[in-house]
Amino acid sequence: MAQPMTEDQLRARMAEVMKAMEARGLNRGTSGNVSARCGEAMLVTPSGVPPERLSGDQMVLVQPDGSTPEGALRPSSEWRMHQQILNRRPDANAVVHCHSRHATILACAGREIPSMHYMVAVGGGASVPVAPYATFGSVELAEAVVETLDGRAAALMANHGQIVVARNLDSALAITEEIEEQAAVYWGTLAIGGPKLLSGDEMDVILQRFRSYGQKS
Repeated sequence: MAQPMTEDQLRARMAEVMKAMEARGLNRGTSGNVSARCGEAMLVTPSGVPPERLSGDQMVLVQPDGSTPEGALRPSSEWRMHQQILNRRPDANAVVHCHSRHATILACAGREIPSMHYMVAVGGGASVPVAPYATFGSVELAEAVVETLDGRAAALMANHGQIVVARNLDSALAITEEIEEQAAVYWGTLAIGGPKLLSGDEMDVILQRFRSYGQKS
C-alpha cells in the first residue's frame, strides 16, 4: 500500500495538478483552485497566482480556525468551500475546482449532466447535479456546494464551474477531466435533439460496479 504523501510532496503535487489543468484545457489564467488534507489542517492554492508561476512552497496551510502562517500568501478566495468539503468528507483528502469550458457552459445554463452515459457515474451518482448560485468566496457558496455534493464526487456550480472531491489529488484530477468530457458529450447531444438516457435501474447497476472498478491500492 502506498505511503501517505509528506507535506512537501503534497505541496509539489498541488502545483503539478494546477499546471496539468492548464495544459489540458481544464482551466485558464488564475481561475480554479486545489486543496489537500494535511493532518488537521489543509493546504490550498494561493489567490491570483498563474499556474506557470506556482511552486510547492507557495501553497497555503490553513488551520481549522482559518488562520494561516505569518508571511504566507493569501489563500484562494474559495478556501472556505474547500475547508467545509474536507470537514464533511472524512473519506476524501483532495478537492479540485475549475472552470472547464463545457462544464461551465452547463453550469451557466443551470443544466445538470443526466444519465446519458455510464461514465457519468464517476461523479458518484446517476447524474452530476448543479449547486445553487452564490457569490464566489462566500460562506453561502461553500454551504451550497457541500449540500449538493452530499456523498458524491462531483457537482457543477451554477454560473461558475465544476467541483470534485476525491481520496487523493490524482483521483480528483482524473474525475475532473472525465466530468468535463461528459459535459462536452452532453452539450453535443443537445445540438441533435438531446440524449437517450439510461434508466435508473441501469445506473444503479453501474454505480455498484464502479465501487469495485480499477485498482484499489
